[in-house]
Amino acid sequence: MRITVIGSGYVGLVTGACLAEYGNHVLCLDLDIQKTQQLQEGIVHIYEPGLDELIRRNVQANRLRFTSDVAQSVAHGTIQFIAVGTPPGEDGSADLQYVLAAAANIGHHLNEYKVIVNKSTVPVGTADLVRRAVQAQLDQRGQRSSFSVVSNPEFLKEGAAVDDFMRPDRIVIGTEDETAKDLMQAIYAPLVRNHDRILCMDLRSAELTKYAANAMLATRISFMNELANLSEVLGADIELVRKGIGSDPRIGYHFLYPGVGYGGSCFPKDVQALQQTAQQCGEPLKILQAVHEVNNQQKHVLLNKIQAHFGPDLRGLHFAIWGLAFKPDTDDLREAPSLTLIQGLLTRGATVCAHDPVANTKAQQLFAGFEGISFAPMHMDALHNADALVIATEWKAFRSPDFASIKKSLRSATIFDGRNLYEPKRMKAEEISYFPIGREQIAVRSSTVSQATPLPSGDVVSVL
Repeated sequence: MRITVIGSGYVGLVTGACLAEYGNHVLCLDLDIQKTQQLQEGIVHIYEPGLDELIRRNVQANRLRFTSDVAQSVAHGTIQFIAVGTPPGEDGSADLQYVLAAAANIGHHLNEYKVIVNKSTVPVGTADLVRRAVQAQLDQRGQRSSFSVVSNPEFLKEGAAVDDFMRPDRIVIGTEDETAKDLMQAIYAPLVRNHDRILCMDLRSAELTKYAANAMLATRISFMNELANLSEVLGADIELVRKGIGSDPRIGYHFLYPGVGYGGSCFPKDVQALQQTAQQCGEPLKILQAVHEVNNQQKHVLLNKIQAHFGPDLRGLHFAIWGLAFKPDTDDLREAPSLTLIQGLLTRGATVCAHDPVANTKAQQLFAGFEGISFAPMHMDALHNADALVIATEWKAFRSPDFASIKKSLRSATIFDGRNLYEPKRMKAEEISYFPIGREQIAVRSSTVSQATPLPSGDVVSVL
């Protein structure tokens, strides 16, 4: 099948590459000429495990191509996937300007039947707006070509997006048009050969399903974070509580891990967008308002622990930070809790040396011009002369470190763990002051703060 994917961002690239892998001829459109040229050469601008090789393989097989020519992209695919960004507006609502611009471009060049598929995360009712935008262009040209609009939301986890696409839990197709439905089912048939996971529904239900799914997951995260904070006060262990409630099959274990709040391109934006939609309909979602507020507060939990331990004035103190991306296996820094932490430390006079296995480069660009922050090429390098280690992202490389080397590198053997990677009993045995989320707080007397000394140069890559 000939398929066009409009937008070569995260969703567009994964969608295009995976569909090409199954033998379709895919043309990806992006108005950034330099980006399309780089992608055609196999240079991928985002980090997602397995994606770069998938793109290169299908480009070489001539099943995947990239262009900035709108007319060419519309002519190419019977199926036109819209996978452009929907950033939040000032009021939290989704900004649909790129979605509607893509729809208008399709209408401007459409000369034969097309199925226009909303892959972007969009508010309920967007399919109607897309239909109007396309029809307005056709009317202006006096063109009577027919088309269908479909909602086909993505359910991809950053860090596992390729696998999620290839082995989907479900594929939601929203349409009332039987021709469009048949074509969409034909596209996804190779992905569901052993079990039919395609759910067909009306357009508005499909649009709401995406927001509802992300809002539910965000709610579980904020709920567990509040329980974790309560556990500390009560003297309970949130890890044991998590196992106790997760063993109930009605609840399950997924998204029950406490931490420093959710981030990324989906949960924060989608929670706010759904809130805004509900507000406009006169049915405000009070639970989601609480979810959003709890998450914003939770991003400050590590800074609060640091100040409780060292005092409110952090001038002269230096901190090592492990993890910058909002989650492992991605370089995405959007809404990452680490950014709130770093800004809080710098504002209070501390200095920071951070490391992330893949997000260092993006973080250097983000903090360019900021004083007091540097980046280490390896996670152990970031520890040198730091007053404490702060863990913000649960990368696998951080799970089983050499604690003796950590103690030797730090000026005080202190760890603030925003992801509960270690056992408090082990930290007590190692004589390391350890401050996790919702678990026993270990304050070892020998973990004293020494006088600040100059930072070394050479092994650390600075953004200054």
